[in-house]
Amino acid sequence: MISGIVAITVFAVVIAVIVLFARDPGPLPADIAVSYELAWDRFDFDTLYSLSGDEMRDGLDKSAYIRVKTLAYAGRAELGHLASRVDVEEITGGLAHALVRTRVTLHNGDVVHNHVALTKRNSSWWVTGYELVASPPQPV
Repeated sequence: MISGIVAITVFAVVIAVIVLFARDPGPLPADIAVSYELAWDRFDFDTLYSLSGDEMRDGLDKSAYIRVKTLAYAGRAELGHLASRVDVEEITGGLAHALVRTRVTLHNGDVVHNHVALTKRNSSWWVTGYELVASPPQPV
């Protein structure tokens, strides 16, 4: 009798966990875009590769991608660790595509805007485009 109750309880818990995981949408486009920006700022090429769709991987496998990017940015420390904050300004898109406009505030107070394009494939969002947004002219 007790073993039957335990079995039913365990079965119910397992089903509940499966349903909860199946309903979890995973990271949203805004989360992916902020993570992508921070990975670039930190020269975290492993994370960049993991967040990128094939379009952004230069046709390379993970180890080659990390090696090539590491060599390209070797001795270029002045290009990294510039961001003090990354915010999402705007998200547009639909069920399978999103465009996230980010606002990157640098340690020196300057602000840079980027467009991070994402595509949803196999229930996950992937970065498929990245572009610096031209800043509007500042009033004098």
